[in-house]
Amino acid sequence: MTINEYNRCVDDFSDAIYRFLLKNSRNVEVARDLVQDSFLKLWEKRKNVDYGKSKSYLFTTAYHTLIDHTRKFDHRQTENSFELDTATTEHGYSDLKEILEFAVEKLPAIQRSVVLLRDYEGYSYKEIGEITELTEAQVKVYIYRARLFLKKFIVSPEMVI
Repeated sequence: MTINEYNRCVDDFSDAIYRFLLKNSRNVEVARDLVQDSFLKLWEKRKNVDYGKSKSYLFTTAYHTLIDHTRKFDHRQTENSFELDTATTEHGYSDLKEILEFAVEKLPAIQRSVVLLRDYEGYSYKEIGEITELTEAQVKVYIYRARLFLKKFIVSPEMVI
């Protein structure tokens, strides 16, 4: 990859990488730092990365950088443990987008990642598998489980006004 191609990658993909990391980390500063780290890793490997595969490489790197960050700094439980936020149930949000974003935050990290890659970024099951190092079947299962959870969460009596 040439320097011009690298600069084009920054221009073309930095916003999408940032959105993906922000949705997963829910922290602006963390997302910015992880975007920087991802592009730094691309810069270090630029001679070995083909420009045509740079988007996939960046999302894979961003995903793994996020996982590393989560392992180091996030001490919350992420495996199917969720409690409804009392503010949400007391105020009875009527905005479906807010409810959906709240529900997505409650998903385990891997399910949240695959749903965001599929539904927000438009990746195919195969591409998501390459990014997350899962099989295509595992990706489909995680997406199915995440969507099932989101559907149940959104229609739960606590969310109805």
